Amino acid sequence: QVQLVESGGGLVQPGASLRLSCVVSKPTNVGWFRRAPGKEREFIAAISWNGDFTYYPIPEKGQFTISRDNARNTVYLQMDSLEPADTAIYYCAADSMPYRGSLVGTPDEYAFWGQGTQVTVSA
Repeated sequence: QVQLVESGGGLVQPGASLRLSCVVSKPTNVGWFRRAPGKEREFIAAISWNGDFTYYPIPEKGQFTISRDNARNTVYLQMDSLEPADTAIYYCAADSMPYRGSLVGTPDEYAFWGQGTQVTVSA
């Protein structure tokens, strides 16, 4: 079992930045996802258990940055240049294979999920 607790969401204006946190109960590969109203869950980024590797579906977009501090048992998602289209519930999740050699972006590969944190971008 892996427990995950997200925090850091809120209401921000377009163009703002926000950093989400995910406290994880043990070192494991972690992914961030989001679900916008009326849309399917979307993969944002993943990071290896030791922080050495990251994976983004669209690396050149550069809007999101994933990182971790294992001394604090925390994985972060830095979000910049937020737009109303980024409004969603953001979730962190633990890979079903904690030390998988390659990072994945498919929700079915993640076995444990946090409760989510709401991010609303609006003027």
